[in-house]
Amino acid sequence: MRKFLLGLFFLCTTSVIWGQESQQEKLEKRKAEIQQEILDNEKLLQSVKKKEKSAVNVIILQSNKIKLKEKLIHTTEKQTKILSNDMYINQMKINKLNRELVILKEDYAKMIVKSYKSRSEQSRAMFLLSSENFLQAYKRAQYMKQYTSYRKMQGEEIKSKTDELLGYNEKLNIQKAAKKKLLAENTKEKLSLEKEKREQQKLVNSIKKDKKKITAEIKRKQQESRAIDRQIDRLIREAIAAANRKAASENPNAPVAAYTSSKIVLTAESKILADNFRANRGKLPWPVEKGFVSLPFGDQPHPVYPSLVVHNSGVEITTEQGSNARAVFGGEVTSVIVLSPVNKAVMIQHGDCFTVYQNLSSVFVSKGEKVNIKQSLGKIRTNGEGKTILKFTISQNTTYNNPASWLYNM
Repeated sequence: MRKFLLGLFFLCTTSVIWGQESQQEKLEKRKAEIQQEILDNEKLLQSVKKKEKSAVNVIILQSNKIKLKEKLIHTTEKQTKILSNDMYINQMKINKLNRELVILKEDYAKMIVKSYKSRSEQSRAMFLLSSENFLQAYKRAQYMKQYTSYRKMQGEEIKSKTDELLGYNEKLNIQKAAKKKLLAENTKEKLSLEKEKREQQKLVNSIKKDKKKITAEIKRKQQESRAIDRQIDRLIREAIAAANRKAASENPNAPVAAYTSSKIVLTAESKILADNFRANRGKLPWPVEKGFVSLPFGDQPHPVYPSLVVHNSGVEITTEQGSNARAVFGGEVTSVIVLSPVNKAVMIQHGDCFTVYQNLSSVFVSKGEKVNIKQSLGKIRTNGEGKTILKFTISQNTTYNNPASWLYNM
């Protein structure tokens, strides 16, 4: 019973280790992704610093870099914890194997001594010839055979457990080295993080005197943003109304009240597209190949003056100069919008959901065109301050959603 329980325990711990190794691989992959994001962010930061007219934008870039470093530290800490758990389980296995080997070697030594004494007292032949009858001689022969076989099996078991023990010791040494490396990486990143924060604070302190000017600029940009949101909202309602008119013509028996300008009545075909789009929530690709979120969704505190609130109906993604916007999912282009002479937008319908890609200097698609996932839609505009920013929104009918819950690893 005791052996059964021990076997069950180690079967469970082995399953845990397999799970931990799989999680370690995922964490290692995520850590590599974060490190690449930090490198991309640093490249953008250096580029912006050369062209920058406003220190606020540098602070925004530094804030994102700080967040990425915090994510990297958190990921490394999770790796270290999993590794420590794995090392603890391996140490338990080593201790168990050591105990088993001690017992096996003691038994084997006793058996060798007994065998030696038997050989000195009488030979095997005499042991067999002294049998009272043939059956007893047969049983003695079988006993000698089994005894030899058992000795051989014990020797092989000792060798097997010794090899297993060496394997676990080697694995534990590798894990210790890996843990030491992770701890060193974490210490280095924490020091780097503190340095980034000090640099950012210096920059914040240097521009606090410009609060009045910055506040006026924020208000102006917010007014422009709200005007664009109203324009896009109107176009979404027009697209909904057009889709509902089409659905009504295909189903004349449906009640007229069902068709409004705020909610699409899905046809069988558009329902499939809408279901596919929603099924990929959290797995959609980013609307740019490289970049980071420089302004998240919703009401956000200003990076320098936290008391100032900035509203965003989507997310702003800073990317490299010359980058293209790309579709996050297949759908139909319902509008190509000219927001200003230098700012265009593309709106794509996915059933009863809409994605909008703003701040394009040129557009590669046209209204009514069917587009595929990751298809280039247009070139993202680089402004006078050297920033290349795409504003991306997702709405279900007329309700804006947070893109972070739709896009992969945002």
